[in-house]
Amino acid sequence: MAQPDPSAILAKLRKTPALQALLKGVEQGGVLSLDGISQGAWAFSAAVLAHFAKGRPVVVVCPTGKLQEQFHQELETWLPTLAKRLAKPPQFFPAWDVLPHEARLPHADVLSERLETLIHLAKRRKPSANSTAPGPVIVTTGVGLLQRTFSPAELKNRFRSFKLGDRIDPLDLVEWLEDQGYEPEAQVSQKGEIALRGGILDVFPLASPWPVRFEFFGDELESLRTFDPQTQLSREKIDRATISPGGELGILKQQLCANANYATGRLGDYLAGDSIFLLIDPEEIAGRVADYLGQVPSGDLFHDNWETALGQARQLGSIVEVRETGEEAEPPFQGLDAYRPLGESAGDPQVADTQRREFFNQLHRWLRNGYAVWTVCGTEGELQRFDELWIEYGLAKRKAEAKPVQMLGSMSRGFLVEATKLVVVTDSEIFGRIRTQRPRRLKSPHAAATRSALEIDFTDLSVGDFVVHLQHGIGRYLGLKVLPVETRTTRDGKEKSSGGEECLVIEYGTRDPGQEPPRLYVPVSGAHLVSKYVGTGRARPPLSIIGGKRWAKAKAAAEKAVSDVAADLLKLQASREAQPGHEFGDDTPWQRELEGAFPFEETPDQCSAIEAAKRDMQQPKPMDRLVCGDVGFGKTEVAIRAAFKAVMGGKQVAVLVPTTVLAQQHYNTFRERMAEFPVSVELLSRFRSKKQADAVIAALAAGSVDVVIGTHKLIQPNVRFRDLGLVIIDEEQRFGVLHKERLKMLRQTVDVLTLTATPIPRTLHMALTGARDMSTIETPPQDRLPIETTVIEFDDT
Repeated sequence: MAQPDPSAILAKLRKTPALQALLKGVEQGGVLSLDGISQGAWAFSAAVLAHFAKGRPVVVVCPTGKLQEQFHQELETWLPTLAKRLAKPPQFFPAWDVLPHEARLPHADVLSERLETLIHLAKRRKPSANSTAPGPVIVTTGVGLLQRTFSPAELKNRFRSFKLGDRIDPLDLVEWLEDQGYEPEAQVSQKGEIALRGGILDVFPLASPWPVRFEFFGDELESLRTFDPQTQLSREKIDRATISPGGELGILKQQLCANANYATGRLGDYLAGDSIFLLIDPEEIAGRVADYLGQVPSGDLFHDNWETALGQARQLGSIVEVRETGEEAEPPFQGLDAYRPLGESAGDPQVADTQRREFFNQLHRWLRNGYAVWTVCGTEGELQRFDELWIEYGLAKRKAEAKPVQMLGSMSRGFLVEATKLVVVTDSEIFGRIRTQRPRRLKSPHAAATRSALEIDFTDLSVGDFVVHLQHGIGRYLGLKVLPVETRTTRDGKEKSSGGEECLVIEYGTRDPGQEPPRLYVPVSGAHLVSKYVGTGRARPPLSIIGGKRWAKAKAAAEKAVSDVAADLLKLQASREAQPGHEFGDDTPWQRELEGAFPFEETPDQCSAIEAAKRDMQQPKPMDRLVCGDVGFGKTEVAIRAAFKAVMGGKQVAVLVPTTVLAQQHYNTFRERMAEFPVSVELLSRFRSKKQADAVIAALAAGSVDVVIGTHKLIQPNVRFRDLGLVIIDEEQRFGVLHKERLKMLRQTVDVLTLTATPIPRTLHMALTGARDMSTIETPPQDRLPIETTVIEFDDT
């Protein structure tokens, strides 16, 4: 892959009148305008300015959080190329993710990113007069700019370092951490939390990627280790730990009112007096800020008005207002809409291919006329597909002074710079689709929390329900109870319990009816050993006796019954595997193009499931794979790629779903993903009239329908396929016995892919015993947040 060389482009840009005037104006200070910059070139222009700013901080102010994320992603693409001497990646300074009237704190990751930016700026040393290294680049929003934070002096005072051998009372340390804003929990799982268990204290500092485990022997700090918050297992030993504030302010509003000498700070307080503020679409910023400030109570201590924020920016340096439109006869950075308009996807694949071929010819004309063409794609597969299309259209054989150079990165749209003869093309123009912004990855490597399949859902349990403990048997659930580990008297004379752990209380049976029933306290960390009792009929199960033999005998009998069933299932599966199946070929260029068009970043588990399914399809025996994953974890994308591979192999695909609504949803999704390819997708459900359904059934028999999505109508006797190669079943447990008999007939010779969030015991058992292959998708999509329920006191004011 040829990498772009920016030196020639930067040299030409430096000579353009527009950039010379901008740099001169920045040196003099004041408010400047940079008009005629297409949206796709906003981040590029900011990176160019950072390169020529000679160590001055550059603050990019966006109107919305969504544009801020996009801008930050694009800066991560351009800064390593254009400003190679940049000390650190661009800083992300988000606004709080709560509205002023909401009675809750911002998310810990938002506070963490704000705090990390402030720490980075506070540690920055002023560059020397001869320094040519770029200064820090910070991306924020208008709202983020006016929200107040720690003053630099207060932030410095709120850090505390600990080293091995230090003497400190763990309870005093817990009290200090709570004063700093840390929340005590039974188990640390996210930033801003602490947990004390005897002589072990877990702390997850806001400004650290991993939590820290303090181990005390009495009041001596004996051990320091980082650990994984998901597994709770230690990672590595450390000699020193620095604890940052647990909240952005870490003090109560009442304390602020009572202490007039306490001064909050602004982001600008951490910047030098030579900063450059880029206001992206200043009119839109002002409108968004006005809407937000309209919800801020009068006299609020944590917000400035917009005029105050702009006034500080003017005092610190220069303000550059960037707009997409302007009065220039020839905008310095033009969009590519005139050459590659993007809107609704072309319904006809031939029309779409013609449009793309013409755009590729235009790229070749630019190369022939001495332009530099840079292609920016999000994945290696997209770059590879670009090369394939370049060869397919016969452009590699033509003479040109140069070839397109390629780079991996995130860009929304391409642009053209006539003054330097530079054309930047993105995957949006190459593949003719409007790029969907991929969610920004959280910095913590463990930010995407996994949920164990054995984890108990406490919302499903009510007091009095029967539960099963793996070791002790059937008991009665009595609720949750916090067992305090230690109680102490604080300085103000109040008793305080520390290190309490929440436990499930389970009542068991007794040999003597007159005895008090024993109770088992199961820590929440051991809740995976407990499951809700599920039995047949309405009979109440007898409670097990702790230490008795009845539960052990019941487990042994169940294991034997399972083994008998497994033998029958294995025999059935062995006969199926003895039959030959269709062996699909390797991925086609269209397959790679479809996968490259996926607008989100695949999770590791999702990638494994996709590769496993495609690998099975390329084997000479029929596939029978079960894909388990929670709702929204990406099972449908696994099905889409498997279905497309089957169609590319000349086979038909049947997608069986339990409900009409789900059938319509899948139909829309499959059609949208395959719209740019000559793939026929149809629907069979009660949403279709009899005439429409008959036409689809006839087309299936004739082979003119590639993918059909349907409910129970799909397994009616009159439905015939010309060459069925793959059956995809979504939520198999919701089909009846007769339907499954019909599915067994389909399964004799075709590949089968089953998607489910809650597999039935028989299906799961077949997978666990090896009778069926199974893939699990336990990793949620990036930045997927849990549902938060907040109970607050009603305030009629």
